[in-house]
Amino acid sequence: MEMKIGNINLEGVPLFLAPMEDVTYKSFRWMCKKFGADVMYTEFISSEALVRDIEKTKQKMHLFEFDRPVAIQIYGHNIDSMVRAAQVAEEFEPDFLDINFGCPMKKIVRHGAGSALLKDLPKMQQMAAEVVKAVKIPVTAKTRLGWTESDKPIAEAAERLQDAGIQALAIHGRTREQLYTGVADWTLIGEVKNNPKIQIPIIGNGDINSGKKAKQFMDETGVDALMIGRGAIGRPWLFREVKHYLQTGEELPHPTVAEVVETLKEQLCLNLKWRDNERSGILMMRRHFAKYFPGLPNFRELKIQLLRAETNDEVHLILEKIVEQYGGFQLDFSNASLK
Repeated sequence: MEMKIGNINLEGVPLFLAPMEDVTYKSFRWMCKKFGADVMYTEFISSEALVRDIEKTKQKMHLFEFDRPVAIQIYGHNIDSMVRAAQVAEEFEPDFLDINFGCPMKKIVRHGAGSALLKDLPKMQQMAAEVVKAVKIPVTAKTRLGWTESDKPIAEAAERLQDAGIQALAIHGRTREQLYTGVADWTLIGEVKNNPKIQIPIIGNGDINSGKKAKQFMDETGVDALMIGRGAIGRPWLFREVKHYLQTGEELPHPTVAEVVETLKEQLCLNLKWRDNERSGILMMRRHFAKYFPGLPNFRELKIQLLRAETNDEVHLILEKIVEQYGGFQLDFSNASLK
C-alpha cells in the first residue's frame, strides 16, 4: 500500500499528526515524530495575519528537517487573502500546503472561515482552486462531515475539492455543531473513500486513541491514512502504539508513570530550549501537563500544582513527587478523555 501527495510517497498506513492551535508547535511535533508520526502539520495560520505580515504568525511557520514531510495549514474567508497567504507560506518551503475547511471554533466560523465554508460549497471550491493555481507545491484540505446533523454535504464537498485540484483530503468524522463532543462517525468517511468518483487519498480523523480503534476504522473504511489529534496530547507515543498494532495485531504494554515523566521532561526541555523565556515555555506546556497522567488515584492536588507551576525547577520538583508516589503505576490511556 502506498499513498502519494505530489512527489511525496508514503508507504503502509501513514499516520498524520493533526494541526492543532497552541498544540502542534515544534517540541510537540518533535515528540510525535520520535514516536512514529509520519506527516507533520504546523498550527493553523490565519491568512489575514499573514497578509498583514504579523511576525508572531510567521514564527509558527518555521520548519525543521525533522518535520518532513510537513505541511503549513492556512485558513481564512477572503479568497484574495488566502491566495496571498498561500504564496507567503510557500516561501517557508513546506512539502505541501493545507487549507483548513474544518475548524469549528466560534472565533473562526463567525468570520466565514474554517467549517463555515461547508455552508458555501461553491466558495469552498473556488478558494481551493485559486490557492492551487497560486502555488507550485501540492495543496490538500481538511474538513468535517458538515454543519449540522441534518446538513452533511461531505460527499459533494469532496468531489468539488478534487475538481479544484486538491491532492488529498482529511475528514474529521463530526459536524461543526458537534464541536468535539459525541462520537466521531466514520461511516460517511468510508462512503467518500469508496465513492468511485474520488481518486485522491482520503485521510480519516476522529477518536483514534488506541491501535485497536485505528485498525477498526481502517477495516471499516479503507481510508488511505489516519490522522491523530487530541488523542496524542500528553501521549505522543500513541503513534508507536498504533503502528505496532496495525503491523502485529498486538497492543504494546502501557507505560509506567516513571516512563511518562521522562517523556514529559524531554518535551519540556525542548520547549524551554526553543522558547523566548522560561515562563512562556512552561505556560505552553500546561495543556500537555493536564493530559499526561490520566486515572491516577488521589492525584488532584499534584495535578493542580503542576498546572500552576511557573518555573522549570518547580515543575521538576513536582515531577519528582509524582515519581515517588506513583512511579511503578502503569497508566492506561485507552479510556482517557479526548476532550
